[in-house]
Amino acid sequence: MPSVVDRIMKYAKGPQGRKVRARAERYARDPRTQAKARGLLAKLRGGGGRRKY
Repeated sequence: MPSVVDRIMKYAKGPQGRKVRARAERYARDPRTQAKARGLLAKLRGGGGRRKY
């Protein structure tokens, strides 16, 4: 029985996996997507302002 990593690697090497990877790389280069990611990381790190409990 193949491991999860083996199954992921097989998918990534196939045509569908290459398409998904190309799309992800395109999103990663987009400045708007980068800004969203930075905002999310700041929020997760506690830089999102005062917290209300």
